[in-house]
Amino acid sequence: MARLVLHQTHHTLADFDSIAEYLKVSMNGEGLHLFPELFLTGYPLQDLCLQHAFIDSYENHFGRLNDWLKSLPKKESCRGLVPGLHYERETNGLPKKIENVIYEAVPGTGFRKIYTKRLLPNYDIFDEQKYFVPGKGNCFYEFQGNLLGLHICEDMWTSSFHQLDPLDLMFNEMRENNLPVKMLVNLSASPFDAAKNHKRIDRAKNISLKFKCPFLYLNRVGGEDEILFDGSSFVIAGNELTLQMKSFEKGVESVDLPSIKGNYAEVPVFHPENSWEGLFSPQLETKKSPAELKTWSDEECALILKALCFGLQEYAGKSGFRKFLVALSGGLDSALVLALVKLALKPGQDVEAIYMPSIHSAILSTQLCEEMCRRIKVPLRHLPIKFLHSTVKNAFTQTFTEKFEGLTDENVQSRLRGMLLYTRSNQTGAMVINTSNKSELAVGYSTQYGDSVGAISLLGDLYKTEVYRLARYVNEKHGDLIPDGIISRGPSAELRQNQLDQDSLPPYERLDPMLEGILSYRLGKKELSGLGFGEEEILKTLNLYLKSEYKRAQFCPIIKIKAKSFGFGYRIPISKNLKYHL
Repeated sequence: MARLVLHQTHHTLADFDSIAEYLKVSMNGEGLHLFPELFLTGYPLQDLCLQHAFIDSYENHFGRLNDWLKSLPKKESCRGLVPGLHYERETNGLPKKIENVIYEAVPGTGFRKIYTKRLLPNYDIFDEQKYFVPGKGNCFYEFQGNLLGLHICEDMWTSSFHQLDPLDLMFNEMRENNLPVKMLVNLSASPFDAAKNHKRIDRAKNISLKFKCPFLYLNRVGGEDEILFDGSSFVIAGNELTLQMKSFEKGVESVDLPSIKGNYAEVPVFHPENSWEGLFSPQLETKKSPAELKTWSDEECALILKALCFGLQEYAGKSGFRKFLVALSGGLDSALVLALVKLALKPGQDVEAIYMPSIHSAILSTQLCEEMCRRIKVPLRHLPIKFLHSTVKNAFTQTFTEKFEGLTDENVQSRLRGMLLYTRSNQTGAMVINTSNKSELAVGYSTQYGDSVGAISLLGDLYKTEVYRLARYVNEKHGDLIPDGIISRGPSAELRQNQLDQDSLPPYERLDPMLEGILSYRLGKKELSGLGFGEEEILKTLNLYLKSEYKRAQFCPIIKIKAKSFGFGYRIPISKNLKYHL
């Protein structure tokens, strides 16, 4: 009986000692041990894989593991499929060729390269064509009399951007040579977004039905700055999900190949949403006019909540922080951020909230901040800025002739808060958590070096309407952490008397779907008009969006929960001619 052992692993990038220790312990057991893409290094490496020090360390790490494998007694019942890098160097030591490969690990023999990744993604957060060269052949691997078809991550996806389809090529070779493939195995390092697992499973079902054998998908776990890896490994047999591992948790599961049963009678039908292009499929309800954002289900909210808490812990832990600091305002964004941090806390960690009212802050804001902190048992510090604000205003009035009013007066309040927040951070060593949402970030509705400050953004990939949805879900599932008065009041920056967000922006229920169309689908005036939006609000939104790139370029990392975020995968020139876009 062929036993396959799925290792859904969680390691820090280039933590070679930890990776080696894990491999040595796991390879002691019986079966074919499977590991995620680039297990020997971690993923994504970006320019790290080009640096001398990294290459030397990796090759020493690989050599030590190879020697260890060779020193073991030969054991036919134990093998490993271990993904890693394969280098060819120039005479000066720089890499001439880098391959993303699968090694067979054999006790008593060592490593043997058996497959090189064929499709190198070069979109959004991926730029693998910058680093790697593609493979050229299929890989059929035999273990205990069972033939497996192996591939790596992107090789399972089809796209008009790729010149070949590795699975089609594998299928043709299998049919032409009458190869009895018992299972397809995909070893992945696949970044998370909220809709991804559903698409992976649908794609795997289609492949399994076509090949008439089970499909095993193995993914890693981890947070690499803004990018999350959720694990969620699975086995599909026909249309049946026979194994689903947990999201955002490392784990080990075993499957016995002969025992996996499935119904393969159904004819596979390819759905466009299960292609590369489908990964960026619309999150808009386009049958309504004007279009609306799709509303998250409770299941989606639970997954997003788990992802944000996991991402915060990954970023903080790998950056060396155990304390967190949140500027609480009495508004919904900061309240949700504080609730998320509280839910994410581990033993030995703590969070502090600071409320910094100005002369324009409502008494209700003070009351709501105090009520929230009482509910969730977080210390609240009051640090009014009205005297600092007055001092700055007086200094400028005495020195400059220009009036100190309008945006000048509003933005200095926000920047004073940013300064005080980081002064407190210096005192306590706490990580400042940003409180801006995606809607504000998209249109520049924030103050540079003011409310845009922070080490990491939890809400930067959530539109304002989604912030409301997630806040209500948190209250439903975790006991009204956020006072209803915060959720029900109108959004305001409180930087001038009677200020509301809608004084400067279209209503969020109209702004958000326009932004989603612009960002994810690159829609312009004509297409947005076709979705039911008016010319005036379209031009206003486009104008704000196009002029805000300089702010987004200096924003902190955003935990990515969607296919398209304002992060590493979003690269737009700051300096450009705007007239062709308006």
